[in-house]
Amino acid sequence: MVAQRIVAFILAGGEGTRLHPFTLALPKPALPLAGGWRVIDVVLSNLYNSKIRQIFVLLQYKPDILVAHLQRRWNIASLHAEDFVEPVVPGSGTTGRAFKGTAHAVYECLELLDASDPDLIAVFAADHLYRMDVRQMVSFHAAKRADATVASLPLALEHASEFGVVCTDCDSRILEFQEKPDRPVPMPGRPRCALVSMGNYLFKPEILYAALHAAVARGEYDFGRHVLPRLVKNHRVCAYDFTHNVVPGASPREQPGYWRDVGTVEAYRAAQHDLAGPLPCFDMDNPAWPMDWRRTRQEPEEPRMLQRARPAA
Repeated sequence: MVAQRIVAFILAGGEGTRLHPFTLALPKPALPLAGGWRVIDVVLSNLYNSKIRQIFVLLQYKPDILVAHLQRRWNIASLHAEDFVEPVVPGSGTTGRAFKGTAHAVYECLELLDASDPDLIAVFAADHLYRMDVRQMVSFHAAKRADATVASLPLALEHASEFGVVCTDCDSRILEFQEKPDRPVPMPGRPRCALVSMGNYLFKPEILYAALHAAVARGEYDFGRHVLPRLVKNHRVCAYDFTHNVVPGASPREQPGYWRDVGTVEAYRAAQHDLAGPLPCFDMDNPAWPMDWRRTRQEPEEPRMLQRARPAA
């Protein structure tokens, strides 16, 4: 498969009210994890190790903390000038207005892509704990000839109502997208589980542009509540099964397909427990898939023509 130019948006602007009192002083993606990391380092390391290294981080709540962290820990341009992790705050994008939701945040920043002409746009959440080779999702997206792809995984039915739930056909095409439904639809053959969205998406650029402009014109600002439920009706949107993703270096003692949303106090505390002890469910120390980009042994992919678009002052 021909190498694709991929630009990523990381959604890192939420206030995290369900995480009070932790988020009274810190934005949710800046909360600490075991070993001196912050939550946002998880998605950044997944993208970097997947050789997706042109990344805009969309901030809003208490942005200065994350801006400083990104400048200190993720200055990847110092190694390869064409790569970047660029923080973006309201006022840097199209109109200068505050972000009203996840989809509106990306809409406000579409002008940052004017000079890049990407083949694919990744939109990823900043507040989940997992390890993922995103290139495997990209290959799935291409094989399915999808307009958009949603990373998903089975979750116990009693917890599924906290997330977006996808209903698919036998070819992984999403027939319905339900955002936090009161009664999640069970998976065929697995009545105790539902297939939930991980908040990680891939889009063909022209599909995303059209969907966001139409959504904002209707006063709709969220991917899960607005954009995706409409998109599945008229476009080929597929569900990528995260449990099939294989990352090198994982320990046999780790929980296969581990993923946790740290959006509540209980979930955040549980995540810290998962990382602790001699036999953690999720081991942050994986030399083959490091959290620190300076420790990666992967060679950079061939030079790309993507030009860095700087936010306006």
